[in-house]
Amino acid sequence: MNITGKTILITGTNRGLGKALVEEALRRGAKQVYAGARVPMEHADERVTPLPLDITNAARIQEAVEKVTSVDILINNASIARSFDVNDRTAIEEHLAVIFFGTYDMTRAFLPLLTRSRGAIVNVLSLAALAALPIVPPYSIAKAAAFNLTQSLRALLAGQGISVHAVLPGPIDTEMSRSLNAPKASPESVAQALFDGVERGEEEIFPDPASESLAESWRSGAVKELERQSATLVAASGDKS
Repeated sequence: MNITGKTILITGTNRGLGKALVEEALRRGAKQVYAGARVPMEHADERVTPLPLDITNAARIQEAVEKVTSVDILINNASIARSFDVNDRTAIEEHLAVIFFGTYDMTRAFLPLLTRSRGAIVNVLSLAALAALPIVPPYSIAKAAAFNLTQSLRALLAGQGISVHAVLPGPIDTEMSRSLNAPKASPESVAQALFDGVERGEEEIFPDPASESLAESWRSGAVKELERQSATLVAASGDKS
C-alpha cells in the first residue's frame, strides 16, 4: 500500500512516536491525517485534522467516528507504561484499557470505513509482546494481549480485503522509555520503518536495530507457521468478525 494520497488516522499523536508518524505520513504524501489525542495539537499543515480522542471512552470514540469521513489506514499507536508492580491489578486493568481494549474499540468503530476502502490496520506493539519486559509487567501483559488480537484480526478480516500489521519495536527514545537503560531508536527512524513495512505489505514490522535481527527467523519460524495454520480455520468455520 502506497501512502501517497491516503487518509490516515493515528492515535496518541501529541508526543513521541505519534508526532513522528504524523510528520512521516505528510512527508510521504498522505492526502489527510487525522491526528488523534486527548488534547490534540494544532498543525501548520492543512492536511492535518486535530481529532479530540480518548480511546478508553466509548462516547469520545463515537464522536471521532462522526467527524471522520474516510480512512485508508488506522494506526493504533496510543500506549502507556506506568507501573512496575505485577501485583497491582488496577495498573494491569489500566494498561489493558488503553493498549488492548483501546485498540479493539478503535478497530471496531472504524471497521466500516476500513472495509469500504479495503484499508489497513497498523497496531504499534513492542518486543515486550513476544518476551515480557519484567520491569514493566502490566505493559508487557497488555502488549501481548494486543498482539494476539492483531493476529486474530488479520485472519478474520482478510476476507474483507483489510490488511493487519503488527509493529514490534524495541525501546524508542521517548518520554515513556527515557529512563530505561538500553539503546533506543529515534521516533523518526521507527516511523519511517513502520511506513516502509506497510508499503511492502509486511505483516510483522521490526523497525529498529533491537528488533530487526528477529525478522527473518520470525517469518520462517514455528509461531508464524502456527498462525498461518490457525488462519485456515476461519474459512472452514465461517467468518465470525
